[in-house]
Amino acid sequence: MTGDIETLETLSTDYKESMPADLRETKSFDWYLEECYEDPKITRNAHQRVADMFDYYGTTYDETEGVVEYLLASEDPLNDGENTFYGRVIHQSIHEFVNKVKSGARRLGPERRIKLLLGPVGSGKSHFDKQVRKYFEDYTLREEGRMYTFRWTNLCDVVQDQDPADDSVRSPMNQDPLVLLPVEQRQRVIDDLNENLDAPYTIQNEQALDPESEFYMDKLLAHYDDDLQQVLENHVEIIRLVADENKRQALETFEPKDKKNQDETELTGDVNYSKIAIYGESDPRAFDYSGAFCNANRGVFSGEELLKLQREFLYDFLHATQEQTIKPKNNPRIDIDQVIVGRTNMPEYKDKKGDEKMEAFNDRTKRIDFPYVLSYEDEASIYEKMLTNADVPDINVEPHTLEMAGLFGVLTRIEEPDTETVDLLSKAKAYNGEIDEGDDIDTKKLREEAAEKAEIGEGMVGVSPRFIGDEIAEAIMDSKHRQRGFLSPLTVFNFFEENLEHHGSIPEENFEKYYRYLETVREEYKERAIEDVRHALAYDIDEIQRQGEKYMDHVMAYIDDDTIEDDLTGREQEPDETFLRSVEEKLDIPEDRKEDFRQEVSNWVSRRAREGEAFNPQDNERLRRALERKLWEDKKHNINFSALVSANEFDDDERSAWIDALMEQGYSEAGAKEVLEFAGAEVAKAEMDD
Repeated sequence: MTGDIETLETLSTDYKESMPADLRETKSFDWYLEECYEDPKITRNAHQRVADMFDYYGTTYDETEGVVEYLLASEDPLNDGENTFYGRVIHQSIHEFVNKVKSGARRLGPERRIKLLLGPVGSGKSHFDKQVRKYFEDYTLREEGRMYTFRWTNLCDVVQDQDPADDSVRSPMNQDPLVLLPVEQRQRVIDDLNENLDAPYTIQNEQALDPESEFYMDKLLAHYDDDLQQVLENHVEIIRLVADENKRQALETFEPKDKKNQDETELTGDVNYSKIAIYGESDPRAFDYSGAFCNANRGVFSGEELLKLQREFLYDFLHATQEQTIKPKNNPRIDIDQVIVGRTNMPEYKDKKGDEKMEAFNDRTKRIDFPYVLSYEDEASIYEKMLTNADVPDINVEPHTLEMAGLFGVLTRIEEPDTETVDLLSKAKAYNGEIDEGDDIDTKKLREEAAEKAEIGEGMVGVSPRFIGDEIAEAIMDSKHRQRGFLSPLTVFNFFEENLEHHGSIPEENFEKYYRYLETVREEYKERAIEDVRHALAYDIDEIQRQGEKYMDHVMAYIDDDTIEDDLTGREQEPDETFLRSVEEKLDIPEDRKEDFRQEVSNWVSRRAREGEAFNPQDNERLRRALERKLWEDKKHNINFSALVSANEFDDDERSAWIDALMEQGYSEAGAKEVLEFAGAEVAKAEMDD
């Protein structure tokens, strides 16, 4: 490399090093047999290999939720996090999917089922399915994920009518070389392999050779007088098999076409008309193994919008799942080995679920729900990822913009709580993890009630992240056109309101409700904007520290039923209840809950002390918030509110200091001025009313 310029030599070297060393090599069957004893996992079936793939890229365990997070989804190590998934519900869905694959790896039943990813549009089904296929490609390139197949060679030496163009023929189904061994001898090898296998599953392979390979085996055994060794040494080469979706090799994505033109041969293969003149129509060599099930063998079959297929067309999935075979037209059955994944949206699922004629198909599916994200901060991370992956103009995304967009989305997805003590906004905050110890909110109970109330499950309806992402994109471009160097929540709200009724996936009957939710989000943003302005106008870290220490001194004296020394007189006095309540009331803590709160912060301070940490009110979110609000109350009478909202005093020293303080919170200069005018006017109005 010269400077920052890549050279062909370095690019070529990097590419070569990324490829398996034996990718272009051919090996003997003897070599493969020895390699099986060295590493039995090279003979794994598709479910076992996919299950190991998820663990290979790393896992973390969430003890609270009892969910395994797989790093290929939560961190996307291959792409530096470009395609990460966010949200508790999504990782629960992925956890459930992998559990079904792992159950299939142990032959517990799911290996004979379609893994049906069900969810609303834009919930991440297709994204996850694609991620699985991309990582499977990478895994099979690595030593830990390697697999092999075989090809027939020198066929014209023995098979008299063999087309010279077919002197060498690759296994049309990319089968494992072990299928070349007769069943009895193969099982003896497999029994040996399982004794050496370090895995939670056992190796099994009862497949028959595909019809074309069976034809060659019969011809060659007849020629060599049933000497299997001669056949395998003279006419079989072992080759590395790497999954490649573009080559339709161990990976296949099947998409529904025009219903009137659906043909089962798209799944199972068809006659190779170019070979009929050479071999004849009934000859197994004249069959074209180009069906989707054929291409996906040894890997993953992905059925996009699966339930949009005609009922008759879905019957091919019955044998593919339960019997793990396919039956091409006018040809023998063919054994298959693959993880069959289907994706579908809600309308198609409801339609097929209610169809009695689909009972057999429905019985062969394992449904995995992919709901929308229900935590608005996780939802905001989706939009942040969208902006990170895009060529976003030079524009500052103001604080709360993405979070409030996410909050609107979440409000449209969660079920209205039945209890009067918890409203929809409080529920959304609870799902976001914003529960104080004193709050009387049982998140687990809310989820259980919602699951019972929802038609299929909570989060399966509502506004799609695509709609919100599209409106954010429009708001960004509009801001650039108007030469605004920042994107604020107010701008995004306007685009939501203007385009809500123009989005095809939002039912008309939901418009009024969604407008109401949008107003709820506007009010929530107003409170947050006011909090930011208060912070900018009155924040004093030293004063908060002093007030925090004073509060804790009086709390400890109150809990210990002790007195405290007065700072001015030096006399012992009772804890200052007026001062304590002036802090606690800023969090709306009622009189009958004050002792709970005081004990809570006392326990927190004690834990910190045991850990050798000094007291700092900034580290306790509730206490910090209460002290900031008290400081605001103490200082607000000295603030010039007319300057706060006056557009003619931008150069005023006091106003400039406020703008600087807001910029420290992440605002741009222009965005700070906007929030001062917006929230400042509300603050001024409230103070003047007081």
